Amino acid sequence: MTSRRSVAYFWDPEVGNFHYGVSHPMKPHRLAVTHSLVFYYGLHNKMKVFRPYHASRQDMCRFHSEEYIDFLQKVTPQNIQAFNKSLSHFNVGEDCPVFDGLFDFCSRYTGASLEGAVRLNNKSCDIAINWSGGLHHAKKYEASGFCYVNDIVIAILELLKYHQRVLYIDIDIHHGDGVQEAFYLSDRVMTVSFHKFGNYFFPGTGDMYEIGAESGRYYSVNVPLKEGIDDNSYFNTFKPVITAVMEFYQPTCIVLQCGADSLAGDRLGCFQLSIKGHGECVKFVKSLNVPLLVLGGGGYTVRNVSRCWTYETSLLVDEPISSEIPYNEYFEYFAPDFNLHPDVSKRQDNANSKQYLEAIVKATTENLKCLTHAPSVQIQDVPEDFFRLQVEEEDAMNEMLEKEKKTRVDPLNEYYDDDQDKEMEIDDPTEVPKVNILQSDVNVLS
Repeated sequence: MTSRRSVAYFWDPEVGNFHYGVSHPMKPHRLAVTHSLVFYYGLHNKMKVFRPYHASRQDMCRFHSEEYIDFLQKVTPQNIQAFNKSLSHFNVGEDCPVFDGLFDFCSRYTGASLEGAVRLNNKSCDIAINWSGGLHHAKKYEASGFCYVNDIVIAILELLKYHQRVLYIDIDIHHGDGVQEAFYLSDRVMTVSFHKFGNYFFPGTGDMYEIGAESGRYYSVNVPLKEGIDDNSYFNTFKPVITAVMEFYQPTCIVLQCGADSLAGDRLGCFQLSIKGHGECVKFVKSLNVPLLVLGGGGYTVRNVSRCWTYETSLLVDEPISSEIPYNEYFEYFAPDFNLHPDVSKRQDNANSKQYLEAIVKATTENLKCLTHAPSVQIQDVPEDFFRLQVEEEDAMNEMLEKEKKTRVDPLNEYYDDDQDKEMEIDDPTEVPKVNILQSDVNVLS
């Protein structure tokens, strides 16, 4: 019997308090609800809970341009008029709005992913979980698809200091275009994305024939899916593709983006996955017994996102939990059934035929056979970690307990059953401590 793997969980009591604006589908409040469920299920007792590091401007500039990060650091809803020319240049506007505390929000979710990578590199955990991360659309020079800073790319750059080959897997309904673009010319990172493709579905990339270029040829793997895919069809495609990837690429670390907009009933999605079906992919990746960084991503029906990520936390710590949701401060969100696994109402037929999916698996496997070998890099002078890792575990669990008892973000501005939403006020962001780091010696091509 294998021993239970060590899990680090990043909990930030403030990251769920940010607000994209009226009627915007992205709700950071889903993170507060997820953390609450994780706590009330007692899952925090099965892992090490940490208050995460806050990423600095310098951390972000390891991938993003200085001009873009300077803009994010300076722009606010109060001074936005002074940046009119920059808004379109950096693709900031309706989808990616300027809101109170924008840079602080980016600093928090990026810092958690970065610290997760450092803890994996230092072997202080086997699995690191940051549900606030996974913002996979952000580009080197601009925001995209509700994403401003690409925490995934920055975390992978940190992992590459110690790992010869990093595998990135994306089960968000949207193509992981920002991560693919960053490593499109590299054989050090293989990106594998399972996503809806066609009919102008955002972001419009992710065709099966996008396979990488130059040194990265065949190191980008795309699995374009049609609407309505169900649990069986999805997993019967996911498992053979990932199995083949593991055989041919032999990664020494995996980053898994668990976007929950691939669930049935998502506000912006069109798949028919159940929470258990989504979790089967997480369970399978965990079973590969490779150091694993688990991140969030999309997901626009708050109650289902929190259910999903709580269930997947339980899978990652090997702790079965009841389908009956325990009483908590967000209990009314889960009416009328108060069940962790709600029934999947079939909104549309599965447009993915067995023949279509088999053809994708076959084509993917054939492309992987073109890899002559798993690339090997001799790592000599490893750059220092971006911050000095504390040896002792931060006692975040007690703080988490006290926080849950004393405070609650008013849910009325974040929870909805339709497109009606209200504005909410956010306290001024706290000052982020600056930590000096060394620049990575890995070049990322945009």
